[in-house]
Amino acid sequence: MGNRLSKITTRTGDDGTTGLGDGERVPKDAARVEALGDVDELNSQLGVLLAEEIPLPVSVLLNEIQHALFDLGGELSIPGYTALTEAHLLALDGAIDLYNAQLPPLKEFVLPAGSRAAAVCHVARTVCRRAERRVVTLARGETVSDFAVRYLNRLSDLLFILSRILNRHAGGADVCWQPQRHQ
Repeated sequence: MGNRLSKITTRTGDDGTTGLGDGERVPKDAARVEALGDVDELNSQLGVLLAEEIPLPVSVLLNEIQHALFDLGGELSIPGYTALTEAHLLALDGAIDLYNAQLPPLKEFVLPAGSRAAAVCHVARTVCRRAERRVVTLARGETVSDFAVRYLNRLSDLLFILSRILNRHAGGADVCWQPQRHQ
């Protein structure tokens, strides 16, 4: 592949613009850059989660998701380019079914808490929801692959399920919301 990133500091962004994958310069606060940045943040948050002690199958799954998110970042950085496919969605759906089947049905709302790994997973879920909102905003004004929004929507569901799995892996359970607990 060669040295694709031989020079990191280019100073071309000093004027408040950044380059897209197709060479176009856009403002750093453009909707496309905001969406791309949130997907990058999500990927980084998954990297933090992978630094935790988690079950190997979850680690392997999250690594695959990181690659798909990098693909999505490439998709967002090149207007009109599509990288995610139906196969990406099917992989998430399969993981959702697999891990959700291991959990008891929910009867209460779950707080974003529990083990450290579960809490980090909840943070990733909320970052995923923000990335999804940014991509939806982008799609209102520019062409975005249908798979992008669908992937992030499914991924946030999977991250919620995985947070419950990670609490159980740590020997705990869901931390449930207790409405009106001070009354």
